[in-house]
Amino acid sequence: MDAYDSRLKSEELDDVFRAVLSLRDVSECYRFFEDICTINELQAMAQRWQVARELDAGGTYHNISHRYNASTATISRVNRCLEYGAGGYRLALDRMKETE
Repeated sequence: MDAYDSRLKSEELDDVFRAVLSLRDVSECYRFFEDICTINELQAMAQRWQVARELDAGGTYHNISHRYNASTATISRVNRCLEYGAGGYRLALDRMKETE
């Protein structure tokens, strides 16, 4: 895979991402993310991830909104990232499919 040159790149973010990559399992992720994020931030990330999975599976905005209590603005934002973003959702979705 080609290197990605993010417009957000910084030494501080590199350090955070290296910390995330050092985590070994879901339990360690819970511990780390509960310390570094607020409950609302974690819930928002979880909601966006579920929206991305549902959009990828062909879900409709109406069904996704109802199932995950997501606003149409959130669903549109995730869909826009799936279509025109940095490819992070696509990368993770494809890798998750490989392990299922």
